[in-house]
Amino acid sequence: MQLFEKIFNYQLLSRIEEQGAFMITSQERTWLKTMLQHPSAHEAFSPVTLDKLQTLLRQDATFDVSTALLEKAGSKDKHVYHPHLRTLRRLILRQTGVQLTYKIKDGRIYHEEAGYAYKLEYSMVKREWYLLWYNLRRRTLMHTRLQQIVDVAESSITPTQIEHIQSEIESRHAANQRQATILVLRRYNRELSRILYAFSCFEKDINYDEAQDSYTIQLTFLQDESEYILSKLRFLGMRVKVIESEHFKQRMYESATRALARYDETTTSEANPTS
Repeated sequence: MQLFEKIFNYQLLSRIEEQGAFMITSQERTWLKTMLQHPSAHEAFSPVTLDKLQTLLRQDATFDVSTALLEKAGSKDKHVYHPHLRTLRRLILRQTGVQLTYKIKDGRIYHEEAGYAYKLEYSMVKREWYLLWYNLRRRTLMHTRLQQIVDVAESSITPTQIEHIQSEIESRHAANQRQATILVLRRYNRELSRILYAFSCFEKDINYDEAQDSYTIQLTFLQDESEYILSKLRFLGMRVKVIESEHFKQRMYESATRALARYDETTTSEANPTS
């Protein structure tokens, strides 16, 4: 069973991904068909895509959530989908220029700023979409929340400008990139899927050492994402160990030291004076 788990979790799935295929369970098909009934599905998908998905899922059942789920005093919901997503994705794929009208924190609005959109990014912490783009007037890289964007339009941009912008983006990203290597402790190999899911939004390479029966995960991330990765490492606890990245090693050591200090003999005696 353990051997099958390893093959299913990593080797088999990686081969399937290399071939451009995608595996989906019957439960996932049922969930997708149920979600397509939500009103926002008509905004998230084009009519052609939505019709194709509904046709493919015609024989599948749906979840009946009308009586099974009841939400009380829920906080304001942040929808993952944003109306500008589809437009921006198309502009990024076509590698064309954009004109953005957007707001800043103090309420001011910048109208029809010319630029080049190169990436959409979703923050797992803030649960918001961001557009990474290059502002042609200011000649600087911008990081703008989609909630702050009022209007998006296509604009012309020369191939020479695109080449220059992409070169600058690559050099800045290379300077801002960091790496860390994480070892999955052998007795937790069967939880590899869960561990990989914790780092699902980052670039990673997984290596399996057959002699040691161990997995290592090499993460590639931006410097400002370090705190989020640290939170995931603390969450995984004894399942993983940082073996390369002096910064992460030191931060994890400090966290563990502070946690242990709460339970030393002095603290225990103060909390239980009769003991």
